Amino acid sequence: MPVRQAVVVFLFLTVISCSPVKEYDVVIRNGTLYDGSGTAPTVGDLAINGDRIEAIGKWENVRGKTEIDATGLAVAPGFINMLSWATESLIEDGKSQSDIRQGVTLEVFGEGWSMGPLNDAMKKEMVEQQGDIKFPVEWTTLGEYLDYLEKRSIATNVASFVGATTVRIHELGFEDRPPNPEELERMRGLVKQAMEEGALGVGSSLIYAPAFYAKTPELIELCKVAASYGGTYISHMRSEGNRLLEAVDELIVIAREANIPAEIYHLKAAGQPNWGKMDAVIQKVDAARAQGLKITADMYTYTAGATGLDAAMPPWVQEGGLKEWIKRLKDPAIRVRVKREMTTPTDAWENLYLAAGSAKNVLLVGFKQDSLKYLTGKSLAEVAALRGKSVEETAMDLVIDDDTRVGTVYFLMSEENVAKQIALPWVGFGSDAESLAPEGAFLKSNPHPRGYGNFARLLGKYVREEKIIPLEEAVRRLTTLPAGNLGIKERGALVPGYYADVVVFDPNMIADHATFDKPHQYATGMVHVFVNGKQVLKEGEHTGTKPGRVVRGPGWVGKP
Repeated sequence: MPVRQAVVVFLFLTVISCSPVKEYDVVIRNGTLYDGSGTAPTVGDLAINGDRIEAIGKWENVRGKTEIDATGLAVAPGFINMLSWATESLIEDGKSQSDIRQGVTLEVFGEGWSMGPLNDAMKKEMVEQQGDIKFPVEWTTLGEYLDYLEKRSIATNVASFVGATTVRIHELGFEDRPPNPEELERMRGLVKQAMEEGALGVGSSLIYAPAFYAKTPELIELCKVAASYGGTYISHMRSEGNRLLEAVDELIVIAREANIPAEIYHLKAAGQPNWGKMDAVIQKVDAARAQGLKITADMYTYTAGATGLDAAMPPWVQEGGLKEWIKRLKDPAIRVRVKREMTTPTDAWENLYLAAGSAKNVLLVGFKQDSLKYLTGKSLAEVAALRGKSVEETAMDLVIDDDTRVGTVYFLMSEENVAKQIALPWVGFGSDAESLAPEGAFLKSNPHPRGYGNFARLLGKYVREEKIIPLEEAVRRLTTLPAGNLGIKERGALVPGYYADVVVFDPNMIADHATFDKPHQYATGMVHVFVNGKQVLKEGEHTGTKPGRVVRGPGWVGKP
C-alpha cells in the first residue's frame, strides 16, 4: 500500500475509534426487521430512548443500557388486538399475560358493549352480574374507565369504541322500540362525549338483545356523530349466517350514509349451509372498496366462536334484560314457544344453536354459580343427557340456574373459509377474548383457546406451516393496517419517533398450545416485548412491568 494511502486509512480509523460512543436505553442488534409496511425485511439494529424508537440502522459506536442480540429473530411493531374483551380481566390482573406472550401491545375494546357511559341502574346491574371477577364500578364515562385502567397499571395499551348497545341501554333500557327524537338526541350526545374522551368510533353487536332492536337509521345517526370526529364504525353484523349477505349490505349502507369507515368484526360465514356465501361477501366488500368506501374486517383464527346461550334463543324472550328473560323462561307456555323457535330454522334472528348443527357442537365453558362449575367443558348434549331433559329445556334451565347467559362455544365455521379470509389484504385480527393467565380466578372457567393462542396461531400454523401469507404481510395486518384503520398516530410501525411498542420473536418456533379441552396454556416463541419503551417480556417471561397507556381516538379534545 502506498504511504499516502496508508496515512489516509490510518487517519480514518483513528477518527472512527475516537468517535464518541452513543448510548441508548435499549439497543436490539442484528434482528430481522419487519417494519409493518409489508415489504421484505432487512437485518439491522433498533434503538429505543425513553418511550420512543430513536433510530434504526446498523452501527458500531453505539451501545445500550440494555442490549439484546436478536440474531435469527424477527423484530416487529407490537401487535394490535382489534377485538379484545380484556375489559374485566385487566382489572383482575393488569399483566395481560396471555396477550403479552403473543406480542399484543394494544387491546381494542367495544364490541357493542363498552365500559361507559353508565347510569346508576347500569352500574348496579354490572355489579350484580359479575362472575368470577369482582370489582367496584368507580367510573361513569368511557374515558373515566380507560383512565381507571391506566391508573391501576396495565401491561398493554388500551383503546375503545363506544358501544351502540351501551348508549341504547343508557337511554332506553332493554326495551324493544325505536328511540323517540329526544332520546335519540341524548344518545347522539353520549357518542359525542365519548368521542371527545378518545373513543375510536361506534361499535355494535346486532345479533344480541337489546342491540337487535336497533334499526339501521338509529345506527346511522350515531355513526354520523362519530364520523364528524374522524371515527370508525365497527360491527358484529346483524347476521353471520342465514342473512349474512344482507347484513354486509346494511354495514355498507351505514358506511355510505354516515360517511364513515366501517369494519366487520370477526368475519365469518356461520353454519355449514352458509359456508358457500364467503365468496359473495368478499365480492361485496371489494366492490364497496372500489367505490371509495373504507370497508375492512378482522377475524380470529379458529372455526369455533364463543358467546352465550342468549345466541341460542329468540331476542323477544330477552326483552327487558336478564331478569325479565329468566322470568319468562320459568313460564311453561313461554318455554314451549322458545323450544319451538330454538329448533325451527329462521332468518328472523341469529340462531347459533342450529348453526352449530348439533348440541354436541355446543360447549358450556363459563358458569357463575359454583354449583354448576362441574359442568364446565361439557357439551350441551352431554349435560342434557345427564339431566334427562331435552337439549332446549336444558339450555333454558341453565340460564335460570346460573343467573347468567352461560359462557358457550359454538363450532360454526369451515377451515377453508378461515384460510380464505386470512389471505385477504384488508383483514386484521382480534382474539374476541379476555387476556388471561393460568392462575387464580381465570381457572374457574374454560375460555375459548383464542384467548391464549389467536396471534401465535396465525404466525405459526397459517404463516409458517401453511404459508397462506408471508410473514411480512402478517405483520402488516397485525400492525399498520389496524393502526391506519383506527386513525392511531405514531404506533403500529418501526419508524424513528414512533412509540416503542416493539416485539421480538422466533418465527420458526412461535406456536399456540391452548385447546378446547385444555385452554389455559400460553403460546410460545415470543422472546421480548416492549410497551412504550419498557420491557414487559424478557426471554419469554413477564417482567412484571406495566407501562400501558390509554390510546385516544382522533376526536380526543384532551391534552396531547
